Amino acid sequence: MNDISLDPLLQASLLGSGDPPPFALFNPEGQAPMVLVCDHASNAIPAALGQLGLGPEELSQHIAWDIGAARVTRWLAARLDAPAVLGGYSRLVIDCNRSPGDPTSIAEISDGIVIPGNRAVDDAQADQRLNEVFWPYHHAITQALAHRWRHGHGRAPALIAIHSFTPAMNGFERPWHLGVLWNRDPRLAEPLIARFRANPELCVGDNEPYSGREVGFTMDTHGGAAGLPHVEIEIRQDLIADEAGGARWAAVTGEVLEAVLRDETLFRVRHY
Repeated sequence: MNDISLDPLLQASLLGSGDPPPFALFNPEGQAPMVLVCDHASNAIPAALGQLGLGPEELSQHIAWDIGAARVTRWLAARLDAPAVLGGYSRLVIDCNRSPGDPTSIAEISDGIVIPGNRAVDDAQADQRLNEVFWPYHHAITQALAHRWRHGHGRAPALIAIHSFTPAMNGFERPWHLGVLWNRDPRLAEPLIARFRANPELCVGDNEPYSGREVGFTMDTHGGAAGLPHVEIEIRQDLIADEAGGARWAAVTGEVLEAVLRDETLFRVRHY
């Protein structure tokens, strides 16, 4: 019999006993006909990856997570009585809002910063990150949606993703306070944009600063493919970087969501 030698790093689990789980559930028994998700809630790195060769300063920046998004997601979940699923690891470990195999899924460079621990990641290492971080998070979303559907009196649940964006990018000062991102399904996006824009103090992006038609694994997979009403809301990071800001913008966003979600015709399966 031939001896088989395997890389010990690949035999062991990526996540150790001291690492956080790959997702967090908040208010899992919330009764609202919706599920909130936050793909980039955390800047945690598994200990086995040695901080990916980065220091605390880099890991505190937007390249590692969506600053303030987790805070807003929890505030919204509490206000709306909605369940929420939050990603447990940094987008630098693996981006939970990119398709597996996408060149930006495990980024070697992000906003000009080299990620040493992501250089020359082979297929086996990428699969380990997928299997222990990416897929458990997405399975949790599937289960949360199924739970709301089973207990929602026949209503198909809405899916709402919370993200945040930098005030400036590549020298351009972004004027938007928040943006509503969507692809083909207008059921949530159009009334949300209209209601946000009814407030003259808000600068609201329609598929700005990013477009829901270009990227969005979470929305496309759990929302579009299933025919569920879905939308992504992006809030500017300087507005939600502290507790007071997070509470304020969760209130602004929550008030608009409450109004839009009163429309019972939303909660049906429909493919676009």
